[in-house]
Amino acid sequence: MKLYYVPGACSLSPHIALREAGLPFKLDRIDVKAGKKTQTGASYVAINPKGYVPALELDDGQVLTEGAVIVQYIADLKPETKLAPPNGTLERVRLQEWLHYIATELHKGYSPLYQAYAPDEFKAKWKESKVLPRLDFLAKSLEGKKFLMGDTFTVADGYAFYVLRSWQGALKGDLSKWKVLADYYARVGERPSVKAALEAEAAPV
Repeated sequence: MKLYYVPGACSLSPHIALREAGLPFKLDRIDVKAGKKTQTGASYVAINPKGYVPALELDDGQVLTEGAVIVQYIADLKPETKLAPPNGTLERVRLQEWLHYIATELHKGYSPLYQAYAPDEFKAKWKESKVLPRLDFLAKSLEGKKFLMGDTFTVADGYAFYVLRSWQGALKGDLSKWKVLADYYARVGERPSVKAALEAEAAPV
């Protein structure tokens, strides 16, 4: 398999999942500034017409897109790792509930804050009315738990790590308001899979 990624982007989530699952894979870094070219100079848009990461190329040449879907596919390849509960169970639906929340309410909820054309006043109000309450909910949900689903790390935690990393990084946010989130972020960040993914993505092409 091959994971197409951009350093610092949400492709970090399936990257972590692949390492957690112990699956063999290759990385292909997308150069956004060079017109979305792969490391070999091929057009990424020709591979994934959506134009954004992540995309996972399977061994038979098929390409999967959408991070919340890709991580479940990865988890199901190695069910013994318990990165996702079995399909057909309520626990699996709960995992999907978390992935959907992270994708739509947190990850995409950040989008207005990245827009250069959005007025600062709008960004401040959006952050106060939309982003902070959603982080409050995440923090409350983690009280008394190691991970989102309890004591077991799942693919939802890899995705949550990415959104918390973005909050502190590109968005210059602060987790000090939520000790439970700061502790959770540090705990997930200590996992060998996370450290290896961050190291690999920071490496020069």
